[in-house]
Amino acid sequence: MSRITSLLRRTFAVAKEHVGTDHLGNKYYYIPEQKSWTGRVIRTRRLVEAANPNEFEYMEGSIPSEWDAWIRGRRKQPPTIEELLQNECYREQIKVRAIEAEEKDKTLQAKQYEEGLVAQPVQTQVKGHASATQFGQTEFSEEPVSTANTFQPGSWMPPGSKK
Repeated sequence: MSRITSLLRRTFAVAKEHVGTDHLGNKYYYIPEQKSWTGRVIRTRRLVEAANPNEFEYMEGSIPSEWDAWIRGRRKQPPTIEELLQNECYREQIKVRAIEAEEKDKTLQAKQYEEGLVAQPVQTQVKGHASATQFGQTEFSEEPVSTANTFQPGSWMPPGSKK
């Protein structure tokens, strides 16, 4: 770094070095440790300039996992294009294998049902909600089963007013 560049960086701004750009358009920067014009030491940082700067529009997967690992300091070197392409290809292979395994499992399960090796799952229909105190009960109780803190409408019927 030349003396003029060093002087300009210390005088006007923090120097940030462009490290790379991902396929989504996000730009990644490295800020080396340096001194500001006041003499204060600015620690090393890594940052991303999002392609979509609106925070409320952030979507999961907006930053590739390799770049996320670099930003968070879990890896020392930024990812290369070859590495990103190789990992994307690997992820696609995993998706295809998962679909194949699911199809194979379905055919095996259907075969086991036909041969009688495995019982068919029983389809039950439950009415009501499991958190209600009368769930699973066919008749309402004349004794209160809830307190003021856990009161459920219809959980207690006064004596003599049976449905």
